[in-house]
Amino acid sequence: MRSIRVFLATSIVSLLILFNFVAAVQGYQSSMREADALFDNQMLDLALLVSNLDVRDERLRSLQLGGDLAFQIWQDDTLLAASANAPVQALHEFSEGYDYANFNSYRWRTLARFDQVHEKWVFIAERMDLRFVLAENVVLQSVGPLLLGIPLVGLLVWAFVSRGLAPLQRLSLMLKAKPANDLAPIEFGESRVELDQVVASINSFVARLDAAMDREKRFSADAAHELRTPISALKIQLHNFAATVDADSESYRELQQGIDRMQHLIEQLLALYRSSPEQFAAKGKPVDLLGLAQEVVARLYPEFENKDQQISLESEAGTGRDALVIDGESFALETLLTNLLINASRYTPQGGQVVVALLRQGDKVILSVEDDGVGIALDDRERIFDRFTRLSSAQIGSVSGCGLGLAIVRHVADLHHATVSVASSRFSRGTAFIIEFDAEQTINHREKEA
Repeated sequence: MRSIRVFLATSIVSLLILFNFVAAVQGYQSSMREADALFDNQMLDLALLVSNLDVRDERLRSLQLGGDLAFQIWQDDTLLAASANAPVQALHEFSEGYDYANFNSYRWRTLARFDQVHEKWVFIAERMDLRFVLAENVVLQSVGPLLLGIPLVGLLVWAFVSRGLAPLQRLSLMLKAKPANDLAPIEFGESRVELDQVVASINSFVARLDAAMDREKRFSADAAHELRTPISALKIQLHNFAATVDADSESYRELQQGIDRMQHLIEQLLALYRSSPEQFAAKGKPVDLLGLAQEVVARLYPEFENKDQQISLESEAGTGRDALVIDGESFALETLLTNLLINASRYTPQGGQVVVALLRQGDKVILSVEDDGVGIALDDRERIFDRFTRLSSAQIGSVSGCGLGLAIVRHVADLHHATVSVASSRFSRGTAFIIEFDAEQTINHREKEA
């Protein structure tokens, strides 16, 4: 049972039902004992009255006390008088006290009393089923309202349990409404003592998480800034070193590629830091994806030209610029598209093709980058978005990289509440990266601003 409210309400109502059942059983047994004592006293009183009857009166022989009572008057072994419903044999042994007897198809409670004044025995009998009926009526009258009130009690228990759990539900809604980048302590105000402990534990955990994220963020930023200076110095020294060695030698090219890769890694770390949730929330504004794509393609065009690759930008016919505007942070989106294009160029062979396409489908703005490169196996299409994950050397050959580009793509997409998927490209081989943005958020944002 996953619901605390259902568990508590069911447990309490079950205990009430069990308590009422036990009370009913105890009440029934108590009522039977009380009824037995009451009826036994009535039988004794009746025996005193019967013992004073004149047995010589002929009318006594046809006397009827009702279907539930019978009597006999004996002297020695002679039956002097009896009610009309009494049998001819003695109702009881000739010894004083109470007992049971069966006659006339009923179970009877019997009483024998010896009248010493008149020296005769008086036997009284009373039907037992009437005693049970009386006891059951008493029990039903006392326990019946409790049983009928169980549904009402159940509703009251549900209401009280719900009210008791209301602060917990309010805390849940507060946590759900809390933005992903908001790591401030929860201010819950007055609450139950038990919930104060939960809030304190959550705030303690959030504080530790905030400190850990802050350490990671500061480490990435500090490391990247500190490494920029020696990398720049290395590039200057490498440039000077080219005058004394063969700049076309394999060793020189490997050294230059290693320094370029280090510089690229540092820039990616900085990009990952700059696209943090805090900065994104502060800089979010409408961004023209088509204009941004044109700028990025123009800036990276020399890299494609060096590899004799053809790059094109497509926009669905009839799709205006306004239809391709989303809410976002321009630098983060530029980083996303730059990484996708650089990734496409690296894994596309000399003379290959890369296509950037933008279109609007209902409430979605779709950005895709397709190439006719080496492609990505189905099993690797989700794994490639993990940090520092690269394809096997058999797939990518000698292509260099740091394994952060696609991780940044996924990170930026998540910041914009967009989805990233990988599919086969329109060409005979290659890969298509598809980003789907929610244009409805942009419309709502503009309505709020207006």
